[in-house]
Amino acid sequence: MNEITSNKFTNNSELELIKRAQQGDRKALAELVKLHERTVYNFAFKICRDREKAEHVMQETFLSMVKSISQFSGKSKLSTWLYTVVSNHCLMLARSEKKREASEFEEETSFSNSITSSDWKYTPGDVAENNELRETLDEVIKKLPEDYRIVFMLRDVEGLSTKETAEAMNLSIPAVKSRLHRARAFLRDELNKKLKE
Repeated sequence: MNEITSNKFTNNSELELIKRAQQGDRKALAELVKLHERTVYNFAFKICRDREKAEHVMQETFLSMVKSISQFSGKSKLSTWLYTVVSNHCLMLARSEKKREASEFEEETSFSNSITSSDWKYTPGDVAENNELRETLDEVIKKLPEDYRIVFMLRDVEGLSTKETAEAMNLSIPAVKSRLHRARAFLRDELNKKLKE
């Protein structure tokens, strides 16, 4: 079975699993968990930056899925819906540990409109090719407030469209674009500072 056929099979079988799960089929629910387990954990880890927290968020996400699968309308992909749930749990976890002041971050990056791609000392391609640069970028991403980190991860790392990111975050498209712009500007500046050290 080639990859395209396999993907079609997976998509069709997932729709069937969702229908069965909505009718109370526990095996179908278990299969859905299995299908999305790695994606949910990996995304939770990218946001929380901690294995225990990521595992906690993954458990909470699947508990939410079990409780709410009957309300899943199918208007978006199940994975987009799960990104929303993961994002919400990561934000709740972060807020319960300590309050973040996103306004401070916004003040620090308010000058970002004047920044262009020529201000990058290193391009994202350079970063991807160099392990040391990748570690530095990872360290810098940790400094982003969670709201901005989630938008950056969904859009630039997971590859969701602006519309899908907006759906997953329950934000308007302009709000996603604004947060993404600020996040990229912050990362660019922090990365350039780090690399000058």
